[in-house]
Amino acid sequence: MSLSTSLTPIVNFLPALLAAGGNPIEHVVDKDLHGITVSGTKVALSAISLVVGAAVLFVLLFVASRQIQTGPATAGTDRYLTKGRLAQLVEVLVQGLRDGVIEPLLGKETTARFLPFLLTIFFFVLTLNMFGMIPFGDAQELVFTLLGHEHSLASGETPIWFGGTATASIAVTAGLATLSFFAILYQGFRDLGVKGFIEHMAGGKDLLYGPLMLKAVVPIMLVVEILGLFIKPAALSIRLFANMVAGHTLMATLLGFGALALNAKGWGLAIPVSAISVVAAVAISVLELFVAFLQAFVFMFLTAVFIGMMSHHGDHDHGHDHAHDDHGVGGAHGHAHAH
Repeated sequence: MSLSTSLTPIVNFLPALLAAGGNPIEHVVDKDLHGITVSGTKVALSAISLVVGAAVLFVLLFVASRQIQTGPATAGTDRYLTKGRLAQLVEVLVQGLRDGVIEPLLGKETTARFLPFLLTIFFFVLTLNMFGMIPFGDAQELVFTLLGHEHSLASGETPIWFGGTATASIAVTAGLATLSFFAILYQGFRDLGVKGFIEHMAGGKDLLYGPLMLKAVVPIMLVVEILGLFIKPAALSIRLFANMVAGHTLMATLLGFGALALNAKGWGLAIPVSAISVVAAVAISVLELFVAFLQAFVFMFLTAVFIGMMSHHGDHDHGHDHAHDDHGVGGAHGHAHAH
């Protein structure tokens, strides 16, 4: 077999790999596992990514927790030292998020209640985002091509068992946002009670029990707050989804320039264009790494903000804060600031 013949499958695969097959979004959108169904419904790649991501995250955090915990007394002062780069990174992230972000927003009592949930959201979204930066799907396509199966990634014919960005699926981000939605409702009913929750949704005590003219605003506030209950998690879902799709689509488009040049002018133009495209894609991938951390943080942070709004020190219940001020200015100020 000649060299040109052996390279033919790879050359034919390049347009699909480099997203020149027509639509770069095909490298980003969720795909079905071909031939795998559950109750007649095809299993999506994002579902596999969720399961694998959860398993990997559990193992990593379990190992980190073992390295962070206090060692035996025979180790002396070294028993208090965190061992391993992974454990040290996890410890710094957890302590920074707890002390610098979550506790100032929620206060100590609410933080103790929601810290496990918020940290789980952060690390889980971060894990899914990081998985999306590794081209598992393209690597499987390349292996199938080298084995003689000439199918394109864009056609979706090749069985890809794992890969893609789970958080680039609106179904996944909507599911995560739904968890935040129920956490917000739980905090509202638990901290405010049914009566207080209704007062909060109606604009607060200042409107409900204030001058008669202000009560005309109550129906408007009630509609706005009810819509806000659903708009907040929807915004969390769309923000994460849009950022993940946009970043990976940009990377696929940049890599696609090389294949476009190959189809138009041959290797003479494709080589320099591909070199420039790869350099640009590497630069974008560094930005994507930052975005992966940023979007995980933003999702967790906004969830904490929305939970904090459903407390006695929410933005509507100013009268409650003033009542505390009458009993002690210093203590009330510190307590309100913590929330």
